Amino acid sequence: MSGSVLLIVAQSFAVLYGLVVGSFLASSIVRIPEGRSSLVPSSCPRCATPLHWHDNVPVLSWLRLRGRCRSCESPISALYPLVELLSALLAWLVCRHLVQSPADLDLAHAAAWALQFGFLAMLIVAATVDIRHRIIPDETSIYAVPVGVGGHAVLEALGYDGWLSIGWREAALGAAMWGGCFAFFSWSALLLLRREGLGWGDVKLAAMFGAFLGTMPGGLAAIALGSLFGVVVGLAATVITWGRTYLPFGPPLAIGGALYVLYGDLIFAFGGEDQGLLSLLALVWSLLSSG
Repeated sequence: MSGSVLLIVAQSFAVLYGLVVGSFLASSIVRIPEGRSSLVPSSCPRCATPLHWHDNVPVLSWLRLRGRCRSCESPISALYPLVELLSALLAWLVCRHLVQSPADLDLAHAAAWALQFGFLAMLIVAATVDIRHRIIPDETSIYAVPVGVGGHAVLEALGYDGWLSIGWREAALGAAMWGGCFAFFSWSALLLLRREGLGWGDVKLAAMFGAFLGTMPGGLAAIALGSLFGVVVGLAATVITWGRTYLPFGPPLAIGGALYVLYGDLIFAFGGEDQGLLSLLALVWSLLSSG
C-alpha cells in the first residue's frame, strides 16, 4: 500500500473517530449541567424513548429524521450534528498536522494525536457549556489535569519528540503555574474590586491548559491568543449592544488553545518562539490598553 493511501486511511479513521466522539460530546454538553451521566444510553428528552443504533449514527441520523424524534416527532437540537461535525473536523486537522508522512504512522504519533484531540474535545464541551450555562464543568477542566500529565508521561515513555512533546514534568509545572496564576488574579480582583474578576471555572480551565500545553510558550501563547480573541469580540459586543452583553471567558480561552494546538508551530515559525511570543503579547497589551 502506497504512502499516500496510508495517509488517506489514517485521516479517514480520524474523521470517523471524531464523529463518534462528537456524538458523546454533544450528549455530555446537554447532560453534564443537568447532573445526568453521559454513559447511559441515549433517549428522546421529550418522550424518553430509547434511541436505536440506527437513530444514533452521527449526523446522518439527524438528517434522515429531519431533526425530529422518530416516536413523538419533537425537535432534536441542531447542536448534535454541529458538535459531531466540529469534532470530526478537529480530529482531522490534528491528524493532518501530526501525521505528514508514512514515517509518522507509529504508536508514538497515534498517542500524541489521541492526547491533542482529547484536549480539543474537552474544550468543545467546556466552551459550549460555558456559553449555555455560564459554568465550566470540572469534568473538562480540573479533572482533566491528570489526563494531561499522564498523557505526556506516556508520550515521553514512547519516545515522542514531535509537536507539543513537553514531558510530564513540564505538564505538571504548567498546571500548577497557570492554575496558580489565575487563582491569584481571581483572589486579587475579589479583594481589590470587591467582585469576582475570574470565575473558578476559568481557574480550573487554566490549570488544564498548563497540563496539556506546559508553561511557556505553550500555555502562555494559548492564553494570550484566547485573550486577544476575547478582547476583540468583547469590544465588538460592547459597542453593538451598548454594554448589555456579558461574554464568558471560557470560549475565547478554548479558541486560543485550539489555535495553538493546530497552528502554534506556524505562529512561531518566523523569528523563533521568543520573538513570536513577544509580538503576540505586545498585540494583546496594545488592545487592552486601547480598550
